[in-house]
Amino acid sequence: MPRRNPRTVLDRMRTPRGIPGFLKTASVCALIAGLLSPLSQAAASETETAQTTAAGNDYCGNQCSDILPPGQNGNATLAQILLNQAFGTQPEHAADQLGPYADLAKGYTGLTNDKINNFFNDASFGVPADQVASTVKPAGRGDVTIVRDKKTGVPHITGTTRYGTEFGAGYAAAQDRLWLMDVFRHVGRGQLTSFAGGAPSNQGLEQQFWRHAPYSEADLQAQIDNAVATNGERGKLALADVKAYLDGINAYIDASDSGRYFPGEYVLTGHKDSVTNAGKIEHFKITDMVALASVIGALFGSGGGGEVNNALSLLAAQEKYGVAEGTKVWESFRERNDPEAVLTQHDGSFPYATKPADPQGRALPDAGSVTQEPLVHDRTGSAAGSSATGASREAAKTALSSAKRGMSNALVVGGEHTASGHPVAVFGPQTGYFAPQLLLLQELQGPGISARGASFAGLSMYVELGRGQDYSWSATTSGQDIIDTYAVELCQDDYHYLYRGTCTPMEKVERKNAWKPTVADGTAAGSYTMRVWRTKYGPVEYRATVGGKKVAYTSLRSSFMHEADSIIGFQMLNDPDYVKGPESFQKAVQHINYTFNWFYVDSERTAYYNSGDNPVRANGVDPEFPAWARPAHEWRGWDPATNTADYTPPSAHPNSIDQDYYISWNNKQAKDYTAAPWGNGSVHRGNLLEDRVKKLVQQGGVTRASLVKAMADAGVADLRAQDVLPKLLKVVNSSPVTDPTAAAAVGKLQAWVAAGGKRTETSAGSKKYADADAIRILDAWWPLLVKAEFEPGLGSELFSAMTANLPVDESPSAAHGPTGSHAGSSFQYGWWSYVDKDIRAVLGEQVRGPLAREYCGGGELGACRDTLVSTLKEAAGKTAAQVYPGDDVCSAGDQWCADSINHRTLGGIKHGKISWQNRPTYQQVVEFTSHR
Repeated sequence: MPRRNPRTVLDRMRTPRGIPGFLKTASVCALIAGLLSPLSQAAASETETAQTTAAGNDYCGNQCSDILPPGQNGNATLAQILLNQAFGTQPEHAADQLGPYADLAKGYTGLTNDKINNFFNDASFGVPADQVASTVKPAGRGDVTIVRDKKTGVPHITGTTRYGTEFGAGYAAAQDRLWLMDVFRHVGRGQLTSFAGGAPSNQGLEQQFWRHAPYSEADLQAQIDNAVATNGERGKLALADVKAYLDGINAYIDASDSGRYFPGEYVLTGHKDSVTNAGKIEHFKITDMVALASVIGALFGSGGGGEVNNALSLLAAQEKYGVAEGTKVWESFRERNDPEAVLTQHDGSFPYATKPADPQGRALPDAGSVTQEPLVHDRTGSAAGSSATGASREAAKTALSSAKRGMSNALVVGGEHTASGHPVAVFGPQTGYFAPQLLLLQELQGPGISARGASFAGLSMYVELGRGQDYSWSATTSGQDIIDTYAVELCQDDYHYLYRGTCTPMEKVERKNAWKPTVADGTAAGSYTMRVWRTKYGPVEYRATVGGKKVAYTSLRSSFMHEADSIIGFQMLNDPDYVKGPESFQKAVQHINYTFNWFYVDSERTAYYNSGDNPVRANGVDPEFPAWARPAHEWRGWDPATNTADYTPPSAHPNSIDQDYYISWNNKQAKDYTAAPWGNGSVHRGNLLEDRVKKLVQQGGVTRASLVKAMADAGVADLRAQDVLPKLLKVVNSSPVTDPTAAAAVGKLQAWVAAGGKRTETSAGSKKYADADAIRILDAWWPLLVKAEFEPGLGSELFSAMTANLPVDESPSAAHGPTGSHAGSSFQYGWWSYVDKDIRAVLGEQVRGPLAREYCGGGELGACRDTLVSTLKEAAGKTAAQVYPGDDVCSAGDQWCADSINHRTLGGIKHGKISWQNRPTYQQVVEFTSHR
C-alpha cells in the first residue's frame, strides 16, 4: 500500500495539479504574453528611483544573520503560476533562500565566521545604496517608504509617522503574501472550503482549526474590545496600529486589482476573471486578525489537552494490572517529572501541573462509554465520500491530541564562554515548509518601532521573532498544560448541562460551507455543516457516562477568547524604548499568553522566560485527567463570562538571566514543571543540542560558526542511532550473533554508529545516503522492536492505548507522527525513552525514574536478546520499497526522497525537494558587539 503523505496540519490547500492540454506549449506562451502587459505596467507605476535606507542604531556590527526559505516573494500572478506549472520557472525572490538553506546540510563541517553568510543573509538594519532594488511610496504616501534589497527582496519599511509605518507593513505584507493571508483568515473562520474548494484536505484543515476555536463574528470583535479595554494606552496604540496595517493591506488589494497584478490563485479558484477582471477580492477587516491569530495559537502556542485519552490509557492499565499497580505503570510511562530529562533551565524548581497527593474530582469514564462528539453534519455531494470522512477523522485526531507540533530550537551561550566575550545565539521557529512560507521577513523603522525579523503573514504589524537595535529574541513551543477537560453532567436532554446547580442550555455554533469545482480544485460540488456545542466550560469534545451518569467532556483553554491579548507583548518587543535589557524583555513576553519559551541575547546578557496563562487549579485536581465541572474543581478565580482566572505569577514560570548556556528543542523546561505532551524522559531530541553545546561550553571560545555547526550537526542526526542504538547493540552482542542476516545487519549498524549516526548524503546533491543500508534497517527495525519489546507485557489493549498518547516513532520519513513526512521536524515524539530505560534495566545498569516493570524479554537478558535479534533479522529482510513505500511525492524505495523536505503548496507556485534537515525554518545567528 502506498505510504500516506500526511496532511495533518497546514498542507491541505489544493493547487493546480497540472496545466490542461489547451494551455500547454504555444498556447500558454500566448496567454502569458497577454497577461504580462498589465503586470509590467503596474510594477513600473509603483516603483520610483532606487534610494538607500539608513542603517542607524544598529549595534550588531555586521554579525547578525538570518534566513527564511524558500523566498520572500509569496505572491504570483496568473502568468507566473502558469510559467511555474509548465516550465518550473520561479518568480523573482520566490526561491532564492532555498539553496543556501539547503546547502548547510553538507556545508556546515568546514564553517567559519566569514562563511556564515554563504548559508544565511545579512540581517543588519538598512540597505546599502548599491544593494537597493526598488523604492516604493505605497499609495503615494509621503510618510512611509518601502525599500527592497537586491539579494532577497526583503522589505525595509521606514516611516516618519507611526500610522505610515504600520500602513507600510500592511502594504508590504500584502505584496508578499496576500493569497496566503486570505487562505488563513478563512481557515480561522472555518470557511476554507467555500473559499478555496472542497478537497478533502481543505475539509480536514478547516475542521481541525474551527474545532479548536469555534468563534462567531461577535466573539472575534469581543476579543479586540477586551484587549483594548484592559491594556490602557498600549491597548489603544495596538488598535491604531492594526487599523493602519489593515489600511495598507486593503490599499494593496485595490491597487493590485485595478492594475491586474493580484495573485493568480484568485482566478484559479473562481474569485476573479482573467479576461474581464470581474469579481472581487474582499478587503480585510479587524476581526480577520483574530481569526488568523487563532490559527497560529492553535498550531504553536496552546499546550495541553488529551485528558480523555489519558483516562482511557489509565483505565486500560488498571484493568491489566489492578488499580494500584496499573496506576504505577501508567505514571512510569507518563514521565511527568523524569529525573533524567534534559532541562532548559539548569537550576531551581518550578512546580506546575504536578501530581496531587490526594486527587479530587476525577471524572473517569465508564468502560466503553466514550464517543467523540461529531463535528460535521448534513453532508451532501462530495462531502459524503469516504475520502472526505477520512479527512474528518484525521482532523479530529490531530485536534484532540496532546502530541501537538512542538518544533523550534534555540542555542544560546553566555559571553564568558565565547571567543569574543559577547553572547552568541543560533535560534528560530521550526514552523514547517510551505510555499509560500507561513512567515515573512521585514524590517520596521518608525516612531516607537525598530526591529527586523519574521512575522506570521497577516499578523506582521510587528516583528514577532527577530532583532531590535541591540538585542535579539526568539521562541520555541513549550507545551505546558493550559487546557483542562471537564465532565459536565447532562440534564433534561443531551444539550443541557448542570452549571453550578442550574440546568443550562448549551450554545450551538454552526458554520455552513458549500463548494463547487474550480480550475484549482476539481472536487465535485458538496456541502456540510460544522456544529459545535459550547458550554461555559468550553466546547464539547466527547460524550460518555461516569458512574452511570451521562456527561459531556468539554475542553477549557486559558487562551480561549483571548488570542488577541498577546499583541501587547509583541508591541513591547518592537519598542526600543521599552526593551533595554533582559529584565524588560522578560516583562514584555509576560504579556504573551501563548505557551512559548522565549530567549534573549544582547552584547552582554542572556535571558529566558516561559510564557503562557497558567491557570491556578483547585487543590487536588489532577490536570492529567477529566475533572467534574463543579465549583470545587474549577480554576481559582475563574470568571466564565470572560474566561479569565487566577494565573501563576511570573516568578513561578521557568525564568533565568545569564545562565551559562540555554538549549531548547521542545524539551522539559525545568525541574517539576510538567509539559502536556508525553515523552519528556531520558532520551529526547533536546539531548542532541545539550550534548553538543555543553561540550562547546566546556572547551570555551564559542563562536557563531561553532554554534551553527552544533545546531547543523544535531539537525542531521538520527536520535535513535545516537542515543538508543548503542544500548540495543550491547544487548544483541551480549552473545555471539551467529545468524548471517542478523550479523550483517549488526555490522552495518555498528559502522553507522561509529560514523556518527547521521542521515546525510554521500556528497551534496547525490540524493543517496551514506550508510543507506543501516538507515533502512533501523527505520524498519524500530517499530518492530518496540512492539515486540512492550506488547507482550502490556497486552495489546494497553499497548494500543499508550501509543495513542505517544506515537512509537517520528523518523523523517514517518507519515504517522503529528508532524508527518516531508516536514523536516523529526524525533520529537517517540518511544526512545521507554526503550532506553527498559534496555538499561535489563542490562542491570542504573536507571533513575525507571519504568514500573521490565518488558524486554520479561526482564531476562537472554530472552530480550532473542526478541531483538529476531526483529532485527526481520527488519534486515525488508526491501527499501517495503520500508519506504512511496507517496504522491516519491516513488517506492527512494530513501532520500522519503526523508526529503517538500515545500507543501498553499498557492500556485511549487518548489523542488531538498535534503532532510531537522532545524528551524526561520533562523537567526546573532552576536551583538555593543549596547546602547
